[in-house]
Amino acid sequence: MSMYFALIVLVIAIVIVSKTVKIVPQQHAWIMERLGRYHATLTPGLNIVLPFIDRIAYKHMLKEIPLEVPSQVCITRDNTQLQVDGVLYFQVTDAMKASYGSSNFVFAITQLSQTTLRSVIGKLELDKTFEERDFINQSIVNALDEAASNWGVKVLRYEIKDLTPPKEILHAMQAQITAEREKRALIAASEGRKQEQINLASGAREAAIQKSEGERQAAINQAQGEAAAILAVAEANAQAIEKIGTAIQTAGGMEAVNLKVAEQYVGAFGNLAKQGNTLIVPGNMSDMSTMIASALSIVKGEGSGIIRKS
Repeated sequence: MSMYFALIVLVIAIVIVSKTVKIVPQQHAWIMERLGRYHATLTPGLNIVLPFIDRIAYKHMLKEIPLEVPSQVCITRDNTQLQVDGVLYFQVTDAMKASYGSSNFVFAITQLSQTTLRSVIGKLELDKTFEERDFINQSIVNALDEAASNWGVKVLRYEIKDLTPPKEILHAMQAQITAEREKRALIAASEGRKQEQINLASGAREAAIQKSEGERQAAINQAQGEAAAILAVAEANAQAIEKIGTAIQTAGGMEAVNLKVAEQYVGAFGNLAKQGNTLIVPGNMSDMSTMIASALSIVKGEGSGIIRKS
């Protein structure tokens, strides 16, 4: 009997301890009521309460919570239906307001996000709804955050998952995209051909310029070469004449000239004989000495001129 009584006392003690000691996990907040009224918010760690007088009325998680917003039909400004769904991210910031500000704050923010989404999309045309997703998301967050502050909830962000237009609109959009891509392909091909023609014309122009420059430089080089050759010949003739004049003025120079002239005169008649069957000779062979003397007189005159010039 005593063991049975001890067992009952042990069970009662365990129940009292369990009712007295409350351990709150990290990132959680518990709402404690005393005799049916809000008394305190229990923070993470060990908390002592009065058994059978205090009770834990609500338990809230303070982490960021993702909430899937059910899909709904929205009508755009140009009367096109869109099937839209999204994800809402929120966080409980005030556990007491979250407990007593609304009977069901999760349901409240879900409904408010849907009505706000329909209102925002109704102000946009179909094409703009795909381009202004960030604007839609931010508009919903601003509207929800203002209302959810009374519920102890902070709306962090809203993301649209899918925007699905009707099949007919979707097919028309796909056809438009295909036509636009074909148009861009044709424009790109024409631009490529245009650039090719420009490159070919530019290359031909550069080649013609290079060819003309080469021909001009070749003509300049040829002219300079011919001028240099003429100048070299003239300088050589001048030097030869100068040397002849100098040689005539030396001792025995005139006699050497006489001998050279006589040899060339006789050689000229010899060449005439070799070139044909007919031999041309002076009418009077005795006049040969007279002709040589005449040639020598010319040489003497030229020689004296050369001497005077030098």
